[in-house]
Amino acid sequence: MSDPKGGVAPVSTRVMNLATLLTQSARRDPEGIALVMGEARWTWADFEARTDALAAALQQRYGVQKGDRVMCQSQNCLEMLQAMFAVWRVGAVWVPANFRQTPEEVVYLTRSSGASLMLCNAAFPDHAAASAEHCDGLQLLSFGAADFGPSVEDLTATHAGQKPQVAAVNRDDPCWFFFTSGTTGRPKASVLTHGQMAFVVTNHLADLMPGLTSADASLVVAPLSHGAGVHQLTQIARGVKTVLLPTDRFDVPTAWALVKEWRVSTMFTVPTILKLLVEHPSTAGADTSSLRYVIYAGAPMYRVDQQKALQVLGPVLVQYFGLGECTGNITVLPNDLHVMDDGPLARIGTCGHARTGIEIQIQDDAGQEVAPGQTGEICVIGPAVFAGYYDNPEANAKAFRDGWFRTGDLGHMDEAGFLYITGRQSDMFISGGSNVYPREIEEKILTHPAISEVAVLGMPDPLWGEVGWAVCVPAPGAAVTEAELTAHLEGKLARYKMPKRVVLWEALPKSAYGKITKKMIRDELTARGLAGEPA
Repeated sequence: MSDPKGGVAPVSTRVMNLATLLTQSARRDPEGIALVMGEARWTWADFEARTDALAAALQQRYGVQKGDRVMCQSQNCLEMLQAMFAVWRVGAVWVPANFRQTPEEVVYLTRSSGASLMLCNAAFPDHAAASAEHCDGLQLLSFGAADFGPSVEDLTATHAGQKPQVAAVNRDDPCWFFFTSGTTGRPKASVLTHGQMAFVVTNHLADLMPGLTSADASLVVAPLSHGAGVHQLTQIARGVKTVLLPTDRFDVPTAWALVKEWRVSTMFTVPTILKLLVEHPSTAGADTSSLRYVIYAGAPMYRVDQQKALQVLGPVLVQYFGLGECTGNITVLPNDLHVMDDGPLARIGTCGHARTGIEIQIQDDAGQEVAPGQTGEICVIGPAVFAGYYDNPEANAKAFRDGWFRTGDLGHMDEAGFLYITGRQSDMFISGGSNVYPREIEEKILTHPAISEVAVLGMPDPLWGEVGWAVCVPAPGAAVTEAELTAHLEGKLARYKMPKRVVLWEALPKSAYGKITKKMIRDELTARGLAGEPA
C-alpha cells in the first residue's frame, strides 16, 4: 500500500505482546528455576501459570481492559513480576511507583496516570488508604494478606488453571508508564510502548549482555519499578534465573552469598551501589568468579571508582547511559572498553558510543549540531525513544525539537563518536561569566586518597554570581582539611573552577535508587543552615 508522497504505508502495526516473552521461556524450560526469593522457588511453568491465573482474575473479576492503567506500590517481590506480566497479558499499562515514596506522592502518581486499579504490598496500608480516599473508583489488591483488598495470592489460587484472553497489541500501544524522578518538579509519566520495549530488550541483549543463555543467573539489587525491571525483562526473555534479595534492605554479604550459591553472572546496579559492593570488607572473601556482566547506569562513574571496581571484580563492567524516556538506551561502554590503565586505549570519562540503532547529536541552543569536542545538549533519535509524556503537551513540546529528544544533559563527542557527559544543564553554573561543569571538578577531587564521595554545585555569590561548593565525604578512617584539598587541586584546575568552599559530611543524601542528586544536597545545605553563608 502506497501513500500519496511515494512512501509505503504499513499494512500492519501489530507486534508481540511483551508478556509472550514469559510464555516462550516457559515452553522451552518449564521445570527450570525462573525466580528465587528467600526459600521460595518458582519454575518457569509456575511463573507462567500464576501469571495466567492473575490475568484471568483481572479480566473476569475486575474488568481490566486494554489501555487501563494499573498502579503498583511495592518493594521487590515475586508477585510484583507476576503482576507485571499479567497486566501486559490483558493489554493494560504497568504503572510502578518507587516504593519509598510517601502516600501523598503515590496518590499523585495514581491520579495523574488515571489508574483504575492498584496493586499494593501489605506493608503499605497507608499508601492504599490514601489512594483509595483520593482516587475515585480505585480498586485495590494486595501482595500478602491485608485489610484493604483481596490478595494476589488468593486470586491466583482461585483462578488456577484459567487462561485469559491475551490482548492483541500494536507497536505504539502503551505498556509501561515510567515515571521520571521529578528532581525539577512533579514526576512525569514517560509512555513506553510494546514495540519500543521489544527493541529495548533486543538491544540490551545484543549490546549489554551478548551471549546470555538460560545457564546464566541474575541478581536483583535495585527496585524493579525502574531500570532493574527493564533489566529483568531481558533476563526473562532468555530464560535466565532471577534471584531477588530476601528483604528490601541491601546487604553486601548477603548479595555475595547469593552470587556464590546461584553462580550469578549478571547484575544491574548504579555507581553508588557498585561502589558499596567493591569497598565492603566482605568482598575480599567473596567468590565473584561467576560474574560476566556487572552493568551500571543511572549516573556517571568516576574514574577512580571505575579502576577500583576493575581491580576487585575483573573485566566485567558494562556501562550504559540513558534516561527513562529512552529506557536507558543511548550509549554503551562494553567490558572490553573498560581499561585499567590511563594509557592511549583509555577514553577516560566516556560513557561509551551510540547503541545499535540509536543516533546521538550534540546540539547548540538553536538545535544545530556542534563540532566534535564542543559542549552542547545531548539529543537522540531511535526506536528506544518513548512515545511522549502522558497527558502533558507542554512537557512534550519542550522535550522534542525537529524529532530529536532533548535529554537535558550536556556533553561532547570525540571524533570516534564516544560520548562524554559534562552534567545536567541544571548542574552547570556560571562563575564570573564562565561556564563551570561540576563533573570535571569532582573527578579531580576524587583523586585525593582521603575522599570517598563528592558533589560540586554552584551556590550564589555577590561578587562572582555563583561559585563552586564541594560537599565531600572522607573515606572510612581518613581525615582531611579544606586547606589540604585546595592544595591538592592547585595546578589541576583553572582558578575560576576551584571550589570556593569545602564542606565535609559523613554521608551524601541519595535518592531511593541510590543516586546522588544535587537537589537533595541543596535541600540539605539549607536544612543545616549553610546555604546562606558566604563562601
